[in-house]
Amino acid sequence: MITLRQLRYLQALSETEHFGRAAGRVGVTQPALSAQIRELEEQLGLDLVERLSSGARLTGFGKEVVERAASVLAEVRAIEGLSERYRGPLSGEMRLGIIPSVGPYLLPRLLPFMKDNLPELKLRLRETITETLMRELLADRLDCVIISLPTGEPRLEAAPLFNDPFYLAVAADSPLGRKQSADMAALEDVEMILLEEGHCLRDQILSFCRIPPDTEQLSVTNLTTIIELVETGGGVSLLPALFTSSNGLESRRVRLLPFAEPAPKRQIGLAWRASHPGAAQFRDLAAQIAGWHAGLSESPVSATG
Repeated sequence: MITLRQLRYLQALSETEHFGRAAGRVGVTQPALSAQIRELEEQLGLDLVERLSSGARLTGFGKEVVERAASVLAEVRAIEGLSERYRGPLSGEMRLGIIPSVGPYLLPRLLPFMKDNLPELKLRLRETITETLMRELLADRLDCVIISLPTGEPRLEAAPLFNDPFYLAVAADSPLGRKQSADMAALEDVEMILLEEGHCLRDQILSFCRIPPDTEQLSVTNLTTIIELVETGGGVSLLPALFTSSNGLESRRVRLLPFAEPAPKRQIGLAWRASHPGAAQFRDLAAQIAGWHAGLSESPVSATG
């Protein structure tokens, strides 16, 4: 008889294409996972996996089995979610995704709050770019995600958590560094440093600055590298307050210039599938996070560098 365990293991293998990584994802040893996959193959009478020296690849038959198994596992998750909801609000396991331009700067402060106030909630965290989070959320590999809104996806429900305004980061000894505030018009002739393609923050900044997406720009992998380049005069960038307030930039050779209203900002929110049985939990969680963030004492952001 085919078991849910076997289907879960096969799904993990399809996502990782490696027996060891798949075993780590589902929390078992590699031999245990391999044995279950082999048993499933024997039951079905066909190979599900092509075993390679560098990893594993599903056969055509294996891919079709995983595709059909996804709906079965999603329904099982829904049943498990129902039991968690009836046990009480915000309890049980929650698979939470978060974008890289938010995770490192929000989670160190948010997680202690959640541990103290939601002790029955067990989080499994996943940090990656928006496109991947959305795909995994719709495929039921995540329960909810913290991303920039709007989602643009009608199958999702979302609730705002907080607004995150942008500052213009410039070298303190540059001509722009002598200004007291930022002006979009002054950015037309300067080198803009952005995150690499795939990050929603990049797209937002291009939109704010009215820069065509296909314009060649200096691109890097993380916000810390952006600061290092700005500091040495390599260009300027827009940085979210969530990042600037978490990194002690006042001690570096960087000035953070506020924009005149209406200042550019992004809205950070929690999103989940509208059909998820835990939707009521996620609305409660969003309300609690929003209330917690609103109560934080504002960290002063230096414009003097």
